[in-house]
Amino acid sequence: MAFQRRNQPKISVDTKKKELVGNFKNGGREWQLQGRPVEVAVHDFPDPKVKKAIPYGVYDWTRNEGWVSIGIDHDTARFAAASIRRWWKKMGRQRYPHARQLLITADCGGSNSSRTRLWKVVLQELADELGLELAIRHFPPGTSKWNKIEHRMFCHITRNWRGRPLTSYAAIVQLIGQTTTTTGLTIRAELDENRYPTKEQVTAEQMAQVNLRPEEFHGEWNYTILPHA
Repeated sequence: MAFQRRNQPKISVDTKKKELVGNFKNGGREWQLQGRPVEVAVHDFPDPKVKKAIPYGVYDWTRNEGWVSIGIDHDTARFAAASIRRWWKKMGRQRYPHARQLLITADCGGSNSSRTRLWKVVLQELADELGLELAIRHFPPGTSKWNKIEHRMFCHITRNWRGRPLTSYAAIVQLIGQTTTTTGLTIRAELDENRYPTKEQVTAEQMAQVNLRPEEFHGEWNYTILPHA
């Protein structure tokens, strides 16, 4: 709440479940004309030429707005940081023109894991580029359900496209962008066709350049990345 009182941005980030792209069954029910159901493939055998969609989301606590980057390569720390960068450039910077800090709440595992060295390196790059102090708060293992993005954004996306086959990347972007709620949630989505190779090695020199300030309480989960400038 302290960040919000100072009009500093506060976001929740996470990767949604990877989705098959094609004419496949999608769970849930959707109204259709009687006798005219949507026909889908009998088996969920993915097309090797079409990679799964990887939705990485950013949820703005204060403004009840969301951003989703649809990746097509790998869910890496660089992809996570790129998604946050896109949110800032497309939405955040306009909403918070005087921001000096950015609070990021994230799960303890996955591409934004507290134990991933690359995550901290790319956050340093992001802090230097944006000129923001990045305050990171990881949820302890087993508590990710409390991450706001899960029950304030992702659940509504799932409800919006229930029963509809995700036939293409364009369809996924459109369905996510059409997701709204009675409380005013709006979401923007964009396809990210960049490549994010796995197993990127982080050297000791790179880690030494990370300007990290741990908090007194569980510094392994709560820390701030300060820009070098």
